[in-house]
Amino acid sequence: MIALIQRVTQASVTVENQIIGEIKSGLLVLLGVERDDDEEKAKRLCERVMTYRVFSDDEGRMNLNVEQAGGELLVVSQFTLVADTRKGTRAGFSKGAHPDDAKRLYEYFNTCCKERGMTLQTGEFAADMQVALVNDGPVTFWLQV
Repeated sequence: MIALIQRVTQASVTVENQIIGEIKSGLLVLLGVERDDDEEKAKRLCERVMTYRVFSDDEGRMNLNVEQAGGELLVVSQFTLVADTRKGTRAGFSKGAHPDDAKRLYEYFNTCCKERGMTLQTGEFAADMQVALVNDGPVTFWLQV
């Protein structure tokens, strides 16, 4: 399971010209689910996302996690994160989870985040989405479990 996290000052996701999720300061989490992922990995990735220190403290060092910084989460499913791009000019998706499994684990990941008391917005699984963001820094990290 993969999370590409971006520290943002604002982010939103739109489906069919309607904003369905929007946050101010926090993390945009692009989430990819691989074939062998399970609830344990989803829970572990949630823990890593929530505790990863990407926000600045009073001294300007990245010492605070999203909870400590009072941030919000916008979680968007993105199957292209699991693409095999090692050769050729077209991505392969054989490492990706079956859509039913991916949806279940995406929803489980979101539930884990909500259980931690986070303000959480989401995209719509398998929809054609437009994601807008202002990356703060820019700060972007790839987390994988």
